[in-house]
Amino acid sequence: MLRVICRRELSNLLSISRRFSSTQWNSSVPGGESDLRGDGVLQRKSPFGSMIEQTCAGTLSFLRRNYTRDLTNVDVAVTGIPLDLATTYRPGARFGPQAIPVVDYGDCWFDPGQPHTVPIAIENYARKIIDQNLFLLSLGGDHYSTYPLLKSHVARHGKSLFFIQFDAHCDTWPDEYPNSMNHGSMFYHTVRKGLIDPETSIQVGIRTFNDDFMGVKILDAEWVHEHSINDVVEEILKRVGNRPTYLAFHIDYLDPTFAPGTGTPICGGLTTAQSISILRRVGSVNYVGMDTVEISPANDQSNIASLAAAAIGYRFLCLLRNKKIIDKSFSFKLKIKILLI
Repeated sequence: MLRVICRRELSNLLSISRRFSSTQWNSSVPGGESDLRGDGVLQRKSPFGSMIEQTCAGTLSFLRRNYTRDLTNVDVAVTGIPLDLATTYRPGARFGPQAIPVVDYGDCWFDPGQPHTVPIAIENYARKIIDQNLFLLSLGGDHYSTYPLLKSHVARHGKSLFFIQFDAHCDTWPDEYPNSMNHGSMFYHTVRKGLIDPETSIQVGIRTFNDDFMGVKILDAEWVHEHSINDVVEEILKRVGNRPTYLAFHIDYLDPTFAPGTGTPICGGLTTAQSISILRRVGSVNYVGMDTVEISPANDQSNIASLAAAAIGYRFLCLLRNKKIIDKSFSFKLKIKILLI
């Protein structure tokens, strides 16, 4: 079974690691790097995380890859957006990137005391990555973070994107106030500002209501339950084809039984197995970006939602590899030894 462990407190480890280079650290500890297997994220020279490590110990990152801001020869950057300023119900999604667990490019930094600066901070942060022709997988964080991420991708590609959203909510409700925006209204603004094309976008698993879905095709949860996985996949592919597409996966798309750790749980959702099956079959889509959001560890019993989010992210990376977005030399079978069976 794939095991996902929540991040432990790292302040002491990180403060020590900043004081020593790898050479100094290895020479100061008997046995050198061989005695630091549990902290290979900080010490290993290989970027692939090929060292066998205990899943119960050590400094954690997404798939145990090493922490780095050096994007040389990188295909995909995985990063966290620890945001829950726009949530309207349970807080705690800001801790989602830690529980998935923490990612190897690190987390986006912004000042929550100045909320008006947060969107541009996220947008600029994302642009630094995707402008180097990398694929960005973002982990959040409340769903509002998708809005600045979409802006950064549209700026990169120079046109509106096609859009696949797995969610319990449509997030296209208009705001009560003109200058307001939260995690339930950002796609209302996204459509109005032309960031996504509603005629070629689709939302799957919706089980809330709205008077106006802004032209986006809806496959609500009831429809999905009444039809086969193949029917769902056929509708998705018919809508987006092979055009540049952004994928947004909101963890509350899953039924609360399979993802209790979210700020906005809605009964009647899909299973993790159904979700993985759908994702696996839409691998032909021309993805340009993806996020997995709204994981709230404080509400996550036994790390169930965190495990699901990690599984979704991992399988999505496998799709990218099969599409050669990730170099074929990056062998998951050989390199990801830290995911123990």
